[in-house]
Amino acid sequence: MTHASLASLFTPFNGGGLSLKNRFAMAPMTRWKSPDQFPGPDVAAYYRRRAENDVALIITEGTTIDHSVASQSTRIPAFHGRALDGWRRVADEVHAAGAKIAPQIWHVGAMRSPKDEYPNADLPSATPSGYYKPGGKQIAPPIGKAEIQGIADSYARAAETARTLGFDAVEVHGAHGYLIDQFLWEGLNQRDDEYGGDDVARTRFAVEVVKAIRAAIGPDFPLILRISQWKQQDYTAKLAATPEAFAAILKPIAEAGVDIFHCSQRRWWEPEFPGSDLNCAGWVKQLTGKPVITVGSVGLAGALALGAELGAHAEASTDIAPLAHGVEHGDFDIVAVGRALISDPEWVRKVKQGRLDELRPYDKSKLETLY
Repeated sequence: MTHASLASLFTPFNGGGLSLKNRFAMAPMTRWKSPDQFPGPDVAAYYRRRAENDVALIITEGTTIDHSVASQSTRIPAFHGRALDGWRRVADEVHAAGAKIAPQIWHVGAMRSPKDEYPNADLPSATPSGYYKPGGKQIAPPIGKAEIQGIADSYARAAETARTLGFDAVEVHGAHGYLIDQFLWEGLNQRDDEYGGDDVARTRFAVEVVKAIRAAIGPDFPLILRISQWKQQDYTAKLAATPEAFAAILKPIAEAGVDIFHCSQRRWWEPEFPGSDLNCAGWVKQLTGKPVITVGSVGLAGALALGAELGAHAEASTDIAPLAHGVEHGDFDIVAVGRALISDPEWVRKVKQGRLDELRPYDKSKLETLY
């Protein structure tokens, strides 16, 4: 029986066109286990194990759209071509286990490393202004308007494919310094055309992607957008320094057709702005009125909770009550669990059954296999 203090985490969710049996999602995490960009039976089994253990919504690892330089590795799954046969199997397996599933569709933009194996390595990366990080050297020419439109069309095709394959929703990766986020971020978007400018002007690409997707999938298929203030290129970066600035950025994107915002923080419990205890998800819900997913080191303790970087090992946190409190008080609607689910596929079921002392610690060695 679920402990009373955690009961809100196991109430049904209905919002943004999505119905879930509880408030837990699996966060998208790149696993590099799809040779030739194809998610095989081991990938399907990996997601099914989490679905069988009471994860209500599986959000897949980032899977790349069909633009020529969307990917950074042939070991990252695609969401086009022959890879779709693999994704159909993944969706079927997750549904058979009683969960819902959304693919995360992705374009890495400037985040292609020459050290990695990736398709079309001889082509320049697609970036708003040609930069990988603020103040760095220009690594590619800024993409033109025709290519921008082509990329928006690629997102739309992928989203429409998700619906055709029987997925329950689609998530667009607009966070962490990847392509959509590069347009939103002043540090990387130095354009002087309609895709650059002030905070609101820089939302144009995100708005066009969302509108293209909405036109392709219709009004009733849930569209989730993952956002973040922090970037891989700079953990301290922020799109907005104040709630007012954040509201100005979020408003046109929300109005374009986003149903649910997936709000990524490195540590979910940290307040987003001074003077309030609300985290990023809490602020996004307050500012947009949309349902939100919170994520960021859920279920991890040890070094990370003390403010240090996560090493190879972090103790499992049994302090789940603050998450339940956030759901109960309406700060956020869904909780996405990341690395804790890599080490422990039964994490959600153990929480549900009050077996908190059995939660397995995060172990980086589990990254080597699809456990």
